[in-house]
Amino acid sequence: MAYLVAVLIVVVVLLLSIGLHEVGHMVPAKRFGVRVSHYMIGFGPTLWSRTRGETEYGLKAIPLGGYVRLVGMYPPDAAVGNPPARTWLGRLAKDARQASAEEILPGQDDRAFYHLSTPKKLVVMLGGPVMNLVIAFVLMAVVLLGFGLPTYTPHLAGVSQCVLPADAPATRTCTSSDVAAPAAAAGLEPGDTVVSFAGTEVTSWDQLSGLIRGTGEEAVPVVVERDGELVDLTITPIVAERPVYDANDEPVLDAAGDAVTEPVGFLGITPSQEMVRQSPLSVPAAVADTTWQTITVVATLPSRVVDLVQSQVNDTPRDETSIIGVVGIGRFAGEIATTDGIGWQLKAASLLQMLAALNIALFVFNLIPLPPLDGGHVVAALWEGARRQVARVRGLPRPGPFDSAKLVPLAYSVFILLGAVGLLLIYADIVNPVQI
Repeated sequence: MAYLVAVLIVVVVLLLSIGLHEVGHMVPAKRFGVRVSHYMIGFGPTLWSRTRGETEYGLKAIPLGGYVRLVGMYPPDAAVGNPPARTWLGRLAKDARQASAEEILPGQDDRAFYHLSTPKKLVVMLGGPVMNLVIAFVLMAVVLLGFGLPTYTPHLAGVSQCVLPADAPATRTCTSSDVAAPAAAAGLEPGDTVVSFAGTEVTSWDQLSGLIRGTGEEAVPVVVERDGELVDLTITPIVAERPVYDANDEPVLDAAGDAVTEPVGFLGITPSQEMVRQSPLSVPAAVADTTWQTITVVATLPSRVVDLVQSQVNDTPRDETSIIGVVGIGRFAGEIATTDGIGWQLKAASLLQMLAALNIALFVFNLIPLPPLDGGHVVAALWEGARRQVARVRGLPRPGPFDSAKLVPLAYSVFILLGAVGLLLIYADIVNPVQI
């Protein structure tokens, strides 16, 4: 049941994200006087629709996107000089211009989208992706400020009884020949909270860990809170060889492939992990970091698609960094909800983080400068505005609207390509899912 509920939550939030994305286009378009004839969630046959005012609102059978139809997206033939249609590409563009012109009601040509100024076109086209970015901010704020992040704290989850070698297996237990761990020898117990170490007030596990690693073998005072009371202890750390970790918390290896170690102070304590609420400043930082990671993925999308095809052809497991589709997202949500050993707060935070990342992906992906994506319309508007600015500087007559219908063949090609990649992702996520 938890698995199904999590999948349902992802579906609902995804549909809401799509719906609000289209609202981001529709509201400024209507504000600028453009007639919006349709507002639809999904593609394919219409399941339900209602007309309110001059706009038909509805749901379609395939919930993998949505659209708003802005009347007059393409300028009519007369506005772009009646270009001849000598090739099939020209005929395709001409058909698009004519179909767009037919949507313009008599006497309402001034309400066509192509009449908007460049800044207004940019506001309309960027309204959708920006809405996804706003959703990501809200979801990330709920996670970081409401639930918090799993963070190691000075509250002790365990106290080692002996000092094990750095290369000892995880299942190794203490023997009579092992040296007693300093923490156990000093009387520290699981459940204690370290309040101060060597006279320094302790505020975080990272701080305490740094203080411990920097000590030698001299005795230092430690204050812990136990059962609501402060207990003064004296502990004598030992210097032990411990692995060196890089910025990604991965062990550093030498040329032979062995873990690099260094002598550090050691007590033999294990921190507990708790959900700690973050500061408001962490929200934009987290969104910026996720956005940059998404940009790097989108920038390498062609190679990732090739890797995906090769994994399917060769029947090899997919890498953890492989791109996933809606089926994979739903499966991750279900696995998060049914994972044992973690609290519901961490499950909810993980699910919301994933949904925030999904909205950031929608934000970044829609800004790809190719039609029919929003980024393609942004580039067309910028090109139109640049032509007009150059003409103004040179004292030339103001040029007419850019014939964006010429991009229709490219838009069809991109749409077909994206559809094929989407189907491939659905297939791969079912028969060869990413294992994490």
